[in-house]
Order: sequence, then structure tokens, then C-alpha cells
Amino acid sequence: MPALTASAPLSAAPLADARPPVVMFSAGEASGDKHAAAVFRAMRERIPHLHAIGMGGAAMREAGIELIVDSSGLGVVGLGEVLRHYGDLRRALTTMQKTACKQRPDLLICVDYKEFNLKLARHAKACGIKVLFYVSPQVWAWRPGRVKTYGAAIDMMAVIFPFETAFYEAENIPVSYVGHPLAGRVQASAPREVLMAEFGLAPDQPVVGLLPGSRKAEIERLLPIMLQAAALIAAQHPAVQFILPRASSIANDLLEPHLAAAKVRVTVIPERSYDVLACCDAVMVASGTATLEVALMQVPMAILYKVNPLTYAMLKPLIRIPDIGLANIVAGRRIVPEFVQGAAKPETLAAEIQRILEDADYAERMRKDLAEVKEKLGPGGGVERMADLACGMLAKI
Repeated sequence: MPALTASAPLSAAPLADARPPVVMFSAGEASGDKHAAAVFRAMRERIPHLHAIGMGGAAMREAGIELIVDSSGLGVVGLGEVLRHYGDLRRALTTMQKTACKQRPDLLICVDYKEFNLKLARHAKACGIKVLFYVSPQVWAWRPGRVKTYGAAIDMMAVIFPFETAFYEAENIPVSYVGHPLAGRVQASAPREVLMAEFGLAPDQPVVGLLPGSRKAEIERLLPIMLQAAALIAAQHPAVQFILPRASSIANDLLEPHLAAAKVRVTVIPERSYDVLACCDAVMVASGTATLEVALMQVPMAILYKVNPLTYAMLKPLIRIPDIGLANIVAGRRIVPEFVQGAAKPETLAAEIQRILEDADYAERMRKDLAEVKEKLGPGGGVERMADLACGMLAKI
């Protein structure tokens, strides 16, 4: 891994323009919302008078970013869901495009949310606004030709994995490896025994976490599978406790019908995913950023994912790598079992979680492999380096 060092903080002196510098952030999903909030806070440490506007959720609002568009409900996946929400997505994009060209922020920072942010970046650049894209599209996994497409719409690509830089350098596209934003930041707020007591969990009984995702479609497709698996586990191990950290983008109303119909009791904890993971002996988790969070907490897991059959049939031929779980991708091999599409069944998922609970050697091997993922992601500082990069682009205006 290339050596990474954070640069010295920039001067807090105002820029030449009389107005405070303005940054626009665009994040459409829960993970991007958190990343944007963290970057803005770090930027404010360097430029205290910095102002920010944009699209995002609760984390960005709490960080002090003025929301032009609330992204709650815009985290969609799959062709069918995109079509159902097309009107909402189109309105959000139009609002962001108009706001960008009217208010003319000094920098647009697009955080993940690839297709939406590509359209926004193109529009902003045409209006003469600098564009910094944070979290590269996974060109190493599918559709590598997107490198040129994104390169034409941005001024800088900030990547979070060291191997991503080569794709952009090969096309002479400005790229900077800042490191993964989760590295060094995923940790519980208190010791396990304290959190277990707070959450009302018995300290001497196993705990299984359910992480069905932060999108409505993921909840509807994956949570029923997880709950059915939980019922099968409880039938064999009645003392097992189940817990679910609710993402900020998911309303209680979406969870309640599934939980009410479940044959097991599930403790729901709003938003505190790291504290929940600290209590878990095993986890069922939707493929995505959460798999890295679980890996950094070194909790044995089973990854599952299921999308509309048509979406899967369209995407499968384009995927160039054998695994979809980020924990496996970073490790460079299958260290965590994946249950995708037809394999995402309650019976297979329950059997895997029971193996983790019953086979101490198997669980320990997985923890050691996950420790390797943690080491590969580095010691941290990714958010600070991203903030340095963004502030450096502001200073050059």
C-alpha cells in the first residue's frame, strides 16, 4: 500500500473573495451521507468560515450542511426501482443542477451515487464549477470503460482503494488516493458489557446481528430472508438474541410489518451500528459498505444479496470479479461466505450462522481473515486527506 501522510492544515484566513467559500455536496445514500458529513467537518477545521449546501440526509444536516434536497428514499438499486422512482430522481437532479448553476459553489463534491452524480458533475462542469468525485465507481469490477466517461466530467477523482489509481492514471485523468473513510473510524462508543446492558441483552447468551441494508428495496427483499433464518436458528438455539441497527434512511414504519410477522424477537437500535456490532457474535449483512464495517469490527458474518431477476440477468455478464462482498474483494479471496440471488435462502443462511456460533475454530479463522482486511485498509486518516485535497482545490480558485 502506498505511504499516506496528511498534509498540514490550511490557513483559516478568508479567501480573496469577500463571501465565505461555498462547497456543494451530493450524496444519495446513507453511507455517502455519513462520508460527506465527516469530510465537511474536517474541512471546517481547516476553513472555519466554510459554508456548504447540497443533497443528503440526517448526518449532513447535523454536520451543518444546508440541505437543498433531502435524499431520504432516493437510495435505489436495480432497474425496476430506478424506474419507479424516476420522477423523484429527476426532480432531485434538476433541483441540484439549477442550484449549482445559480449559486455557483466554489467546489462540487460528488460522493458515490454514481449515475446521478455523473449527470450532476457534467452539468456543473459545463457551468464552470470545479468537480471533485469522492469514491470511484467500481471500474475494476464492471464496465471499465466508465473511467473515460467520469474523467471527462470531473477535475479530480478521489479513490479509496490503492489499486484504483492505475485505472485513471492509464487515461491521464487526475486521481488521488486518499484512503478508505472507514479505516480508523469504526469503533464502538463503550465496552461490550456496557452496551449489552444498555440494549437489554443477556451477557452470557449469543447475539446475532441483522443488517439488511439502508435502502427500502433491500429491506423488502432481504429482511424477510434474515428473519426466516433467525427463526430457524432460534429453533435450534432458543437462547440466541437478535439485534438490528436501523439506518437513518429507514423509517420504523418500513420495519414494523416485517418484525411484527417474525417468529423471533428482534431488538431494534436506531443508527448505532458500531455499538450493535460490538455486541454481536455473528452477523447477517447485505452486500455493500456494511460488510467493511463488520470486517473492521472483526465480527464473523454471512453476506447476502438479492435484486430483481431482470436486473441480475442484465448485470451478471458485466461483472468481472468472482466476489461481490467488499470484505472479500479487499482480502483478494473468499474469506466470508456469500449468498447471492438464488442462494440467498433462509436455510443456507441459518446453517452458516449456526456454524459460526457452534464451531469456535471456524469463527476464529474468519476473525483472523477479517483482521487482514482491517490491516489492508490502513491505519486511517482517509477523511482528513480527503479534506486536505478538497481544501487544496478551494485554495487554487
